[in-house]
Amino acid sequence: MDNFCKVLTKDGMVRALALDATEIVEQARRIHETTPVMTAALGRTLAAASMLGSLLKSPKDTLTLQIKGDGPAGGIMTVSDAEGNVRGYPGNPDVDLPLNEKGKLDVAGAIGREGTLTVIKDLNLKEPYIGRTPIVSGEIAEDVTHYLMVSEQTPSAVALGVLVDRDWSVKKAGGFLIQLMPGADELTITKLEWAIAHTAPVTELLEQGLSPEDILRRLLEEFEVEVLERGEKCYRCDCSRERVERVLISMGAKELETLAREQEVTEVGCQFCTQKYRFTSEELLNLVDSLRNAE
Repeated sequence: MDNFCKVLTKDGMVRALALDATEIVEQARRIHETTPVMTAALGRTLAAASMLGSLLKSPKDTLTLQIKGDGPAGGIMTVSDAEGNVRGYPGNPDVDLPLNEKGKLDVAGAIGREGTLTVIKDLNLKEPYIGRTPIVSGEIAEDVTHYLMVSEQTPSAVALGVLVDRDWSVKKAGGFLIQLMPGADELTITKLEWAIAHTAPVTELLEQGLSPEDILRRLLEEFEVEVLERGEKCYRCDCSRERVERVLISMGAKELETLAREQEVTEVGCQFCTQKYRFTSEELLNLVDSLRNAE
């Protein structure tokens, strides 16, 4: 079932994306066993990374969105492929804070209000593109909006939301991203500002049963729109034993020999999906042999 939509206005002045990330965030919650506030923080970041990733041009491109603040969350790392499939992990999944003054989950308190938001785009060139901007609120949507304006010079509006149920499961999660394209006039800007100001929170729209496409058509009801993409984005980790072997090999022969001597079995865990990979000392020494034979 489609949980993502991307549209362009017929005049080419506005690009917009929306994502129902409920299943993505619920899977992340189960994997990392996050508290409600960390589910919200991780979920907002996953939704943002998925939408930004879906704007990449080449199928092999990847986008990393990292938020590192001075709060107890310890940072959040998310990675999206060019299809918008995403994975991520929190630095500290156990943070538990009182509700903020609005009676909402205190995401800004968990993330912190000082720190950096970093976007790394691996476009299969010699060096990745790295953009970094200061955190402006710790609420994540405002921080991503600020990054897009300052680092990519793209005026944007970002809305992100995660609604956590009483049993800590994810009731609704998602977001939308609206961007002005070059040449957008003042009337277009005014229409968008009015629409965004009069739109309910994204989780409320999802609770009403609106699909991502419905949300975009409501936001852009003053415009003719063309649907560029409908599809399904999911939580996807691409770890494998072979990838872990390559990481171990990158440590070098001496380090691997030390590991093989110190313990009979070395266990390596994936931070994104918590999958465990076990290597016996004999298997580590085989990796050492392959390293030396390649020299």
